[in-house]
Amino acid sequence: MSDLPGIVITGASGRMGQMLIRTVTESDKARLVGAVERAGHDWIGQDLGTAMGGAPSGVIVTDDPLEAFSGAQAVIDFTAPAATREFAKLAAQARLTHVIGTTGMDEDDIAALKPCARHAVIVRAGNMSLGVNLLTQLTKKVAQALDADWDIEVIEAHHNKKVDAPSGTALMLGEAAAEGRGIALSENRESGRDGITGARKRGAIGFSAIRGGDIVGEHDVLFAGLGERIILRHVATDRAIFARGALKAALWGQDKAPGEYDMMDVLGL
Repeated sequence: MSDLPGIVITGASGRMGQMLIRTVTESDKARLVGAVERAGHDWIGQDLGTAMGGAPSGVIVTDDPLEAFSGAQAVIDFTAPAATREFAKLAAQARLTHVIGTTGMDEDDIAALKPCARHAVIVRAGNMSLGVNLLTQLTKKVAQALDADWDIEVIEAHHNKKVDAPSGTALMLGEAAAEGRGIALSENRESGRDGITGARKRGAIGFSAIRGGDIVGEHDVLFAGLGERIILRHVATDRAIFARGALKAALWGQDKAPGEYDMMDVLGL
């Protein structure tokens, strides 16, 4: 077992963190060697298994990421932009594969990863599922085939605890649509409509967000023309699909050169 890649999970107590922990623990291709939480969290110093309400695991939750990273080959990180930036620096120091599923990252956050990628493999994606990445490719292809007479709207739904909107997946789909159309999403994005907004701008890519209940994740890309519509859809019913994709990315990165990658690279799409 000791020759299997060691994985650290950041944000261990979170919904996604716990799913990642279970996924790595149940895998026969990797081993869980560390769990990180923010300073002051109740789990710090506790055995991870006990903190999660189960049997002791032998992994002690720490607020010292560098210590956790020192004995690992990869870190899987679904936290917050500011935390991810710090983890990226430490992962680069430790020469780890850094899998980033953090959403809500802006251009400055993403730019801050570039120097880290000179020393570490960074796999970053708005969504780690196979189905969503196929949907991204389809979105690009359809956008290439249709001109600006077709309106594009990305509609996403998530649980009521999600703190950012649009979702990282929705933005990934919007970027794919913009790339297919040969335009910049930043200059053609339309979202947050309220009140008298005026007519829709020709060629705009719109975003609509729904938050409620325990929705895992639903994404529609709507192409609306005169008299017809095309709808591409992905529905996630189990958060484990993202954890399995993230673990796949962590294992894929073990023999790769330092640099920035995404799930398209991992899946060979």
